[in-house]
Amino acid sequence: MCHSAPHPPALQERTLLDELNHRIKNELASVINLVSCKAIWTDNVEAKEELSNIVDLLHQHVEVHSLLTMPDRDGLADAGEQLRRLGLAMTRSKLERMNIRLVLSADTLPVESERCWRLALAMYELMANAARHARFDGRDGEIKVKLMRTGSWVSCRVTDNGSGVGRIKPGRGLRIVNELAQSLGGRIDYTFGATLTSFALDFPLTQGERRANKVVAARRPRTGRRARTTLPVLPVPDAGERATPLTLQPHL
Repeated sequence: MCHSAPHPPALQERTLLDELNHRIKNELASVINLVSCKAIWTDNVEAKEELSNIVDLLHQHVEVHSLLTMPDRDGLADAGEQLRRLGLAMTRSKLERMNIRLVLSADTLPVESERCWRLALAMYELMANAARHARFDGRDGEIKVKLMRTGSWVSCRVTDNGSGVGRIKPGRGLRIVNELAQSLGGRIDYTFGATLTSFALDFPLTQGERRANKVVAARRPRTGRRARTTLPVLPVPDAGERATPLTLQPHL
């Protein structure tokens, strides 16, 4: 009688992640197709426009999910570029509808692809946590994200101008971030105030990542200034209006 050898735990986990991602994408595609069909067949102009806007929104959520999918190949990935793409997708899918501005400052930062993925998961959780729980008390909401290399360490900061009162509760999101930080060999700290909340995630670079970052640093112009990207808040379209395209605005 022939018995197949058990798969290694890492391979089993990867298979489960692949199945989950595949199922989520299929379900999202089904919802998009359903809403698209309703938009096509309805004769009501306002309903058609509203349904079309919903389809656009769902596509942005698909983009967020795709950016947070586990990479299928080894090698190095630019964590700064990944974070900029994630910030743009989150702005389009969530933040602009909550009237929250996202400001990104990110270095070009090559890290191993799986570690880049883990970092993106942690940053997503922190940005989503800020959007969900911050109390802006009438102020214009703003989330600032900073990613930079400090020597052989990576420094990540997520700060919002909302009140931290009542937010010091260790929920599932913060537990996930803490475990992701530990998986990177790093740590997570936070500060809560009356008008400001800040999370700091720091982790060390691997030897290969340090070599790659030295090459990047040698090629970088000696301006002493870091690229900054502001993702503006756009008005949510009313019935009968199409969403305004969102573009990156680089500032130096």
